[in-house]
Formats: sequence, structure tokens, C-alpha cells
Amino acid sequence: MKNKIGIMQGRLVPREIKSRIQSFPFKNWKKEIILLKKKKIKFIEWTIDYRKFLKNPLIEFPMHTKMFLKKNNVKCNSITADFFMQQPAWKNKKTDFYLKKLSTICEKLKIKFIIIPLVDNSSIKSNNENQIIEYFRKLNNKNYFNKNTKILFELDLPPKKVKKFLKKVGKNYGINYDTGNSAYHGYNFKNEMIYFNKVYNIHIKDRKKGQQSISLGKGDFNFKIFFRFVKKIRYNGNLILQTYMPKEDKCVISETLKNLEFIKKNV
Repeated sequence: MKNKIGIMQGRLVPREIKSRIQSFPFKNWKKEIILLKKKKIKFIEWTIDYRKFLKNPLIEFPMHTKMFLKKNNVKCNSITADFFMQQPAWKNKKTDFYLKKLSTICEKLKIKFIIIPLVDNSSIKSNNENQIIEYFRKLNNKNYFNKNTKILFELDLPPKKVKKFLKKVGKNYGINYDTGNSAYHGYNFKNEMIYFNKVYNIHIKDRKKGQQSISLGKGDFNFKIFFRFVKKIRYNGNLILQTYMPKEDKCVISETLKNLEFIKKNV
């Protein structure tokens, strides 16, 4: 089993919005790519916010950004569309335009996965499920996305409801599995195995039930069972560290590298 171990953008540089664990690091994104090369981390998952969407270097200067990544021996084959979570498309028409633009760029740059987080503000639990299903079914019918880029949903639903949702939205969609979200909601990983044939990307983090992210191995997620299972099914996709980020700038790199070692010891 050869996994693509990488980090979510912003995990090797200080938080630029202190109140948020995750946001695009406009000031330090190039510095982080250089750090990835130095630490021999070959994969990064890009993140794009609604705020300053058009100023994100992947959107504004896609080829330049690709060349900079290549120069530093770093690959990006997945993007988290946080802008969709912040301003869901069924509430904001501009989000639909942004998603189409991102899809076009992914085709140009040969990026495999766009992750749509249907959690928090865009959670099915707090929105009209039929409206969400209808939106994504229409995208399917319009051939909205290029054939080489797959849309993956990050969901906060119980396992059986995940399967039902995928069936309703139609083919061409998959799942981004998040270990921390599973622990947060108290789901049993053994029950979640039922939809792993649709999992193409995995976010690695840890939480206790109902609480925020903490260091890997300190929360409720059962990594022992998880790694045993992904080895058994020969999962060879992305394992992206979306781990806890301390507010203290000096602790950010050491925390991420500690979590990276945790993963390497288990895979």
C-alpha cells in the first residue's frame, strides 16, 4: 500500500486568521511550499476561501502556481473548496460561478479531486436536503465537471445516510473521509466501512466527541482499526493531514511534524 501522504495548506505556517484553524495563507503560501520541499513532504491539498477567491494564486495565476509547485517537487492533486461551505451555492449564485471556474482550472492543471465540504454552514443537517440533492443532480446532468476531475463530498451524516445521499445525487461523485469529523460525531468506524468503495481522499485529524481538534492519538478516533482496514483494502489514495494547529506561531511546525511522524509509523 503506497499512500500519498501530504498536508492541508497552512499547516506549516502561522495562522493568518487567528480565530480559524484553516484559511488560505496569502502571506506565506510560497514559504510553506519551500518548507514542504525542505521537509520532503511531496503533497499538499490546496484550500480556497470565498473571501478573495479571485486573488487566490491558483485561481489568478494557475500556470505560475503549478510551475512553482513543480520547481519545489510538490504535487497538488486535491483542493478543498472551503468557499462552498462558507457561501453554499444554493444560497449564493456567485459560488456556482466560482465552482465552475475552479473546475476549469483543475482540468487545465490536471488536479484530480475537488472536495465540497457539506458541513457546518453547508451541512445537510441544517439545510434543505432536497435542495442540495437537486443542485448536484443538475450539475451531473449538465456535465458541469470535466471527466478527469472528481467531486468528493465531505459529510457529517451517519454511515447509512451517506450511502443514500450518494445514490440520490447520482454517479460521478465520491467521498472525502475525515477521521476527525467521525470522532466528533461519535460514529463507529466499523459502520463507516460500508461506503469506503467511494472514498478517494482522506483527511487525517483527531477529536474527542463534540470537541475541537487535538493532536493525533489524543482523541477518540480509533487509528489502529482504521489503518488496519485501509491496508486490508489496499487504499492508495491521499492521506492529508488536516490536523490541530496551535495558536502560538512557534509551535505550528513542530505540531504538524509530530503528527506526520504519527502517520508514517502507522502506514
